Amino acid sequence: MASQAQQAMLDKLKTQTGFIAALDQSGGSTPKALRLYGIEESEYSSDEEMFNLVHEMRTRIITSTPFSGERVLGAILFENTLDREIEGMPTAHFLWQKKRVIPFLKVDKGLAEESNGVQVMKPMPGLDALLAKAVAQDVFGTKMRSVVKLANHQGIKDVVAQQFEVGKQILAAGLVPIIEPEVDIHSPQKAEAEALLKLEILTQLNLLSEGQEVMLKLTLPTEANFYKELVDHPRVLKVVALSGGYSREEANAKLAENQGMIASFSRALTEGVSAKQSQEEFEATLDTAIEGIYQASKA
Repeated sequence: MASQAQQAMLDKLKTQTGFIAALDQSGGSTPKALRLYGIEESEYSSDEEMFNLVHEMRTRIITSTPFSGERVLGAILFENTLDREIEGMPTAHFLWQKKRVIPFLKVDKGLAEESNGVQVMKPMPGLDALLAKAVAQDVFGTKMRSVVKLANHQGIKDVVAQQFEVGKQILAAGLVPIIEPEVDIHSPQKAEAEALLKLEILTQLNLLSEGQEVMLKLTLPTEANFYKELVDHPRVLKVVALSGGYSREEANAKLAENQGMIASFSRALTEGVSAKQSQEEFEATLDTAIEGIYQASKA
């Protein structure tokens, strides 16, 4: 049975306009995130220092005035952030109780080697324990990412089958999975891959039981409104878009062409914010980013 907090989060997600902030860069992608934020690798000497710095960056974003539940529906965290506190509160509790922003948790352990033009997810042996921890902290949902590079039908079938298999494990734990089979924006077969992907996702959605609802996180499609069937599907709570390496301006323009899709941007959200900015400059830059993404998600 959903807790009171989860029911309130579900209502917010279903009725309110906004987007999801992806603040879940982990291990391998953290140095890049810090570098874009203006912190060079020479400024820290251990993983611990690196994760402390990235938590300071995320804390600065989350506690800033522009970052609130008025325009930001949810935020995706990674486990290290979930285990830390903001202003003396567990991060997930701070997000919901202080900001009315729905907490999500990245649960995958990264990507396997490429095979059949795709990268499936590495095994997740500790998933049940991680899901239990998320539930205990009033996390609403999870996110996990695979990558599609070529229009290989078997590869895409494997990616989607794995995503939904793990998705059902997440649903059984009482959380809502964000299923993310990312199509590489540089794929020479991007549109063909999207056509196969839509077919496989629809097949899997139609196998879900009454009451099982998932979210989808997809690359902005080559053809506008290509995922409309997924947006309208009764088993889909929301379809969110990843920026996938597009600049914020480009990602917002593409998103605005896709009705019913909202943003779940990572790099495009933090583009332009820097550790070296004064708080006033930082908040003004972040406010501009949030407003632009919010308007594109509303379109």
